[in-house]
Amino acid sequence: MTRYIVTLKWGDRYGPEYVNRLASAVRRHTRTPVTIVCFTDDGTGIDPSVEIFPIPEIDLPAADKVTGWRKICLFRPDLPIDGLGLFVDLDVVITGSLDDFFTFGNEDDIPIIHNWMAFHKKFFIKDPMIGNSSVFRWKLNHCAFVWDQFHKEKEWALANFRPPQSYLTHCIRPRMKFWPAEWVRSFKRHCRHAFPLNWLLAPSLPASAKIIAFHGKPDPDEAAVGYRGKRLNHYSRPAPWIDKNWC
Repeated sequence: MTRYIVTLKWGDRYGPEYVNRLASAVRRHTRTPVTIVCFTDDGTGIDPSVEIFPIPEIDLPAADKVTGWRKICLFRPDLPIDGLGLFVDLDVVITGSLDDFFTFGNEDDIPIIHNWMAFHKKFFIKDPMIGNSSVFRWKLNHCAFVWDQFHKEKEWALANFRPPQSYLTHCIRPRMKFWPAEWVRSFKRHCRHAFPLNWLLAPSLPASAKIIAFHGKPDPDEAAVGYRGKRLNHYSRPAPWIDKNWC
């Protein structure tokens, strides 16, 4: 079965350099053949090695078309590619082999990240069984049940699920598996040190991590040079390992 690395790019938040760096990292960290695909509204500047397709149509309110709700379009039954797809957000840094992501579990499983909770919240509630859609795998054109379910309950879904990835979890739960926790780590949760050490120590790279996800702020380019957020615990010193892996 053909293997694809799939990403989405819309608007101007992330330029073509994000796609090109992702593609370069994929080539460094895959031993078996993969095809890199970007669904986008503007393919200008993207490396020719990346296959470019228009973003599949999905009927969403304008405000939701620039959010994670748009990922539901990837579950259409008529995509122009067919095989096993590994979706990877543009705002990640790949630091290890991706081959295991394609062989984990069964082909009909939909593996996804177990979403991370802030440390202080874990004292009060158990980690909810919610996925983080920065990295997930699905069988292309064979998971239309997500697409169909969304359109049957679209208004209810848009009104009741925040963030959008919690709705994706709701749909895929019968087939959902979580990646091994050490494979995909959060920059904010596992690399940036807790306050006040974040002011003294540079963010670390977990030894077993294959992908570092940058959800929210900072983005990789910001974290590489050091980031000062609105709160003291948002600050992070420069992380030179980002530029070494994100190129």
